[in-house]
Amino acid sequence: MFTGLVTDLGTVRAIVPAGTATDLRLEIATAWNTAAIEFGASVACSGCCLTVVERGEGWMAFNASGETLSKTTLGRWRPGTRVNLERSLKVGDELGGHFVSGHVDGVGVAALAEPDGGSVRWRFRPPPALMQFIAAKGSVAVDGVSLTVNDVDADGFGVNIIPHTAAVTSFGALRPGDPVNLEVDMLARYVARILGQTAAAGARGA
Repeated sequence: MFTGLVTDLGTVRAIVPAGTATDLRLEIATAWNTAAIEFGASVACSGCCLTVVERGEGWMAFNASGETLSKTTLGRWRPGTRVNLERSLKVGDELGGHFVSGHVDGVGVAALAEPDGGSVRWRFRPPPALMQFIAAKGSVAVDGVSLTVNDVDADGFGVNIIPHTAAVTSFGALRPGDPVNLEVDMLARYVARILGQTAAAGARGA
């Protein structure tokens, strides 16, 4: 479990095959004290929860399955790609963002960026199936960053990125057309599931 508050902007330093033709080993450089990170620890890497399989001074390694690579942006990473990093939430930690599971729901596209006062208004186009879970003033994780949805239209949503967020996350290098990992608010997901089951039960009973 995570909060969507990025604590380091890492960099992919190596990508090599791992075990099978579809799996990859991802090595990410970080400013964290990696000696304090246990093997098997969970780390959100641009919104995708991965397990630490090896570490050294200033770097961590993760294995990503073919399934993960096909359902996230990780398959597009290259050495030099910037990665938003967050360690898992501990009981008693401050919850400054929102509950983020690290399970990517889909890959969206950064559609447009426009200046908006002292920030930048970004618009994203998610897969159509995710639009029902996105609501104005609700929460969404974009590449692992917890954001408040400012507006929603037929095929996308807008968020504002302040200069601090752009400086400490991959938003500083994001360009229109880039793919992004999206995770919808888990509360919205469960509410939609319950309402769907209730509607289906009502239809059967009619």
